[in-house]
Amino acid sequence: MAAPEGWLVVVDYQEVFRDTTSPWTTPRFDEIRPRIRTLVEAFGERVVFTRFVVPEKPVGAWVDYYEEYSYFTEAHAIPLFQLSEDPGEHPVVDAPTFGKWVPDVAELVGEGPVTVAGVATDCCVLSTVLPAADAGVPVRVVSDACAGASDEAHDDTMRILGCYAPLVEVTTTAEVLAEG
Repeated sequence: MAAPEGWLVVVDYQEVFRDTTSPWTTPRFDEIRPRIRTLVEAFGERVVFTRFVVPEKPVGAWVDYYEEYSYFTEAHAIPLFQLSEDPGEHPVVDAPTFGKWVPDVAELVGEGPVTVAGVATDCCVLSTVLPAADAGVPVRVVSDACAGASDEAHDDTMRILGCYAPLVEVTTTAEVLAEG
């Protein structure tokens, strides 16, 4: 079977979203793991992982954010920022922003298309997809390979993203694999 077209961007597939004691827990994290593994395998070498990192010195509104969420700046949280699985030879792009449509990712994937999976649907996935679409890159979001802060937040985000068609397509793992 041929690989799906374009690149897979796996957004913030990190322990901080899996750990049940984290304020950023995404309840369905473990449910999406097999689908992400399957997608990574299908895309082969055309996979990039992103990772949210806390900046050394927050600026602007991020200062207030980390005052409110100091949990993420404490030593116990550092291991939680690691990816939940070994990315192998795939590139990992770190960014201190919710959105991961950063120059390093844009340069890797070129004009796309890009397929997006990961967490959290209602924050980092959304914040990555919209600027990519604004840049003119065709984006498809794999709804069953994303997890949100809650089922309602995930479903609401998928409905919102569906409004961006044809720039953004909401799809499933099975549909992506069938295209390959």
